[in-house]
Amino acid sequence: MKLGNEYLKIVKERFHSLKDLGDKTVNQLSEGDIHWNLNEASNSVAVIVKHLSGNMVSRWSDFLTSDGEKTYRNRDEEFEDDLSSKQEMLIVWEKGWNTLFKTLNELEDQDLLKDVFIRGERHTVLEAIERQMAHYAYHIGQIVYIGKQLRNEYWESLSIPVGKSEEYLQKMLKKSQK
Repeated sequence: MKLGNEYLKIVKERFHSLKDLGDKTVNQLSEGDIHWNLNEASNSVAVIVKHLSGNMVSRWSDFLTSDGEKTYRNRDEEFEDDLSSKQEMLIVWEKGWNTLFKTLNELEDQDLLKDVFIRGERHTVLEAIERQMAHYAYHIGQIVYIGKQLRNEYWESLSIPVGKSEEYLQKMLKKSQK
């Protein structure tokens, strides 16, 4: 097994895990919740989703052959809360992730050390992937945080619930012994 292929497998799993956190959060939110923001300086879930999707479509379209900051992208518009519904937001959300996963599935071991550009800055494919992973994790964390605040006592935990750490550990240990 080549190291690069193992890396691509792991990266796809990590991106799927991030998407899953976002999906599970958004599923808990109402139409009104997706547009909530604390103040003028903060973004709603709908805005964060628009930004993530805009970034994904720009970065991952023609990934190996054109700059990741496409001329058709209007980043500033991504920060306007103008999505009309949760359904429209989900369509935007899926468009970004589908673009990302299509490209990742096409990458091969030998691509990882090729050069790509983002706003004219040279990156290896490996560096570009890591850059996007950190960026997406940052924003998914924001979405989860907003969701937890809005849902409060109705929040369905996406990880190990408070007070259940030992129970979870024992469950995982038993699972690994099988």
